[in-house]
Amino acid sequence: MDLTHAVADQEFRHQVRSWLEENLSGEFAALRGLGGSGRDDEAHDERLAWNQHLAKHGWTCLGWPEEHGGRGLSLHQQVIFHEEYARANAPTRVNHLGEELLGPTLIAFGTEEQKQRFLPQIAAVTELWCQGYSEPGAGSDLANVATKARLDGDEWVIDGQKVWTSLAQFAQWIFVVARTEAGSTRHNGLSFLLVPIDQPGVEIRPIVQNTGGAEFNEVYFTGARTKADMIVGEPGKGWGVAMGLLGFERGVSTIGQQVGFARELESVVELARANGALADPVLRDRLAKARADLEVMRQNALRGLADLEGGSDSAAGGGAGSIAKLVWSNWHRRLGEIAMEVAGSGSLTVKAAPYELDEFQALFLFSRADTIYGGSDEVQKNILAERVLGLPREPKGTGK
Repeated sequence: MDLTHAVADQEFRHQVRSWLEENLSGEFAALRGLGGSGRDDEAHDERLAWNQHLAKHGWTCLGWPEEHGGRGLSLHQQVIFHEEYARANAPTRVNHLGEELLGPTLIAFGTEEQKQRFLPQIAAVTELWCQGYSEPGAGSDLANVATKARLDGDEWVIDGQKVWTSLAQFAQWIFVVARTEAGSTRHNGLSFLLVPIDQPGVEIRPIVQNTGGAEFNEVYFTGARTKADMIVGEPGKGWGVAMGLLGFERGVSTIGQQVGFARELESVVELARANGALADPVLRDRLAKARADLEVMRQNALRGLADLEGGSDSAAGGGAGSIAKLVWSNWHRRLGEIAMEVAGSGSLTVKAAPYELDEFQALFLFSRADTIYGGSDEVQKNILAERVLGLPREPKGTGK
């Protein structure tokens, strides 16, 4: 994918850059850099106001078709936006799950009534969503979901527990994978439900991380209810919808993620220059390798997006998503480790009492989770081994 030569794309890049420079000022100037790794719950109300400001000026849902409230921009232009957004150090947006995941899923699988009900609110950032996939006994193994739902008249009644639910404390709705066919196992008998959070049957409990933040939550359903038509796809066929949503998860925003990684790497290099750590040839070599590996990641991401733009499904069938997850998560975790080595003994004490971390400590602690959430390394390797290389399935324990 060539992002350098198309005149129209360069004009679009200039437009995005100019708009961000002009608008990340005044009341929004202090938001630059907020909501980064391990700080996704930081200054939420202020970032929500910024996200709604973006929406009013047409900078949300860029890739959605125009008939669904988007701008229908090309893949090139979406990548450019995410690159410029990250380069401007703009705050992390609060609407990722709705805009990047649920919205495209509703466009692909939802009814017209569901699209009309939810898409405008997602585009305007007036309703926020969270994801009800992982459970205590079904983290990366989504097919082991135990949360149940049954029809009671014209409503679904949901009982069960979800965990690691990002930003549930700020959301109005949650999309839930639940087992709706008694006696079903694995990926059979699951349904994809849209459930309002503000009701007596939903309890949210924050999970405080070692960074001090609490962006993740446990969510308990005890007789929670949602209307019968709040199901995406057919009852018992939710596995296909859930997998379709995950296919949208690693899209053009990964380019912006890598620009953010580059900014973190440069901060570590600047620290090494300032405190003399750059004189250490071993650390210098590790920093150089990190930069080279990041460029390899970028080129691989562009290649995958080019395949997608060309209509090829080879990226998905070839396990590109699993490969990308393995590569970026381990790269980011190594960067956190390098940051601690560069910081030296100062990394062992907090920035201020009682528990205020500096940016490098937060990077190190949060990046330890990168290889676990969103599908652990072990699960990604199993996917590649079994579905791509055709190796025998991993043997399951007998439970004895």
